[in-house]
Amino acid sequence: RALAGPAGVGTGAGAHVTGTGLGAGAATGRADLPPLTILFATESGNAELVAEELAGHLADRYAVEVVDLAGADPADPATLDTARPHLLVCSTYGDGELPTSARAFHAGLRAARPDLTGLRYAVFGLGDRSYHATYSRGSEILDEALRDCGAERVGQYGRHDAAGRDLAADLARPWADAAVEALTTASAVH
Repeated sequence: RALAGPAGVGTGAGAHVTGTGLGAGAATGRADLPPLTILFATESGNAELVAEELAGHLADRYAVEVVDLAGADPADPATLDTARPHLLVCSTYGDGELPTSARAFHAGLRAARPDLTGLRYAVFGLGDRSYHATYSRGSEILDEALRDCGAERVGQYGRHDAAGRDLAADLARPWADAAVEALTTASAVH
């Protein structure tokens, strides 16, 4: 479904929105550009803000669709379309756990075990490095589940440390530029 909200405001779990910076499910709608999906999983909204920032940053080069994993069905082939490259932005919650918004998606992915052979994606994890053993673990859990279904992680694994000085979006933009270049070329870098 297509919903639009004010700039920077989410429109609810699983919403599909036209425009950039318009919330969960944003899509640029530019048919003349190559497709790109940005998936996000968030607890407090930080991963969603990064996903929206990346959608705006990449909108002049890609037909970007932003998807909130809270409302996504991993068994639906449209959710993880292998014809589209994907960026995954995921936060970590509690003691190295998935954010609440991604738990049903992860459980569904593990239960359905869809064949994701051909799906290429890159990961940007958010966490706090002061929690050494669980830093950015939420994104790692989703990464493992996707790879177990045959998907291929490509490019540098991006990470943001909440205890650091850099803003997540400031690190995510150059990461995304490199990631989409790797995703849209024939050779994968792990």
